[in-house]
Amino acid sequence: MSTDDHSEHRFRDAGAYHPGEVESRFYFRQLLAGRDFAVGDPVASQMVNFSYLIGDRTTGECVVVDPAYAVADLVAIAQADDMRLVGALVTHYHPDHCGGSMMGMQIEGVSELLSIESMPIHVQAAEAEWVLKVTDLDAADLVAHSPGDIVQVGAVPIELIHTPGHTPGSQCFLVNNSLVSGDTLFLDGCGRTDLPGGDAEALYYSLTQTLAAVPDDAVLYPGHQYSVESCDLLGDTRARNVVFKPASAEQWLMMFGPG
Repeated sequence: MSTDDHSEHRFRDAGAYHPGEVESRFYFRQLLAGRDFAVGDPVASQMVNFSYLIGDRTTGECVVVDPAYAVADLVAIAQADDMRLVGALVTHYHPDHCGGSMMGMQIEGVSELLSIESMPIHVQAAEAEWVLKVTDLDAADLVAHSPGDIVQVGAVPIELIHTPGHTPGSQCFLVNNSLVSGDTLFLDGCGRTDLPGGDAEALYYSLTQTLAAVPDDAVLYPGHQYSVESCDLLGDTRARNVVFKPASAEQWLMMFGPG
């Protein structure tokens, strides 16, 4: 696995990478906490977080997105698919996505993952200090990225899209015309901005400008199962989701800004 700065490209324009070849070897699993892993954990079942495995079937390498709750289960699922975890991608610092203390409860996450096997933890640079605050990791455990960086897993390039608003360093991942959006965007609604580091205006621009570069035919995979469906076309989400209805930042802040 390697990282490169391709900030001027989206995945569909990624130069030497051939989408047809990547499609044939693309490995992707959407895993629901409390159902697919961490079964029997009441917190996991209540929070309905998604974790994701993304990788290259030919090389057998994959990364895990937002490992939390029973991280050993996530490792075991990858191994059962003959895949080997070579890194973790964290969308943002909240403990239900990377582990740590939440509402008096301790949630497993990247710290426990590293106790199983050493691997890089990929975060946006703007999120690094926040991740360190909620986990017991050292700065050396993190790879701090700039917007538009590419994490390469075998022949599969994953673009890191910085989408601040829910948190300062929230990021989405664009890979094989799939957008893994964490808590930046759900099929219905978007991430809240009233927690530490939240910025409602920044989230408006992340949704309407930064993510505007992602095509309508991309498939949206959110950070939680807050809708009946677990994924949808981004274009359909844009047409339906109320967060895209305001015509200006001022209107958006009136509807979704801090009260």
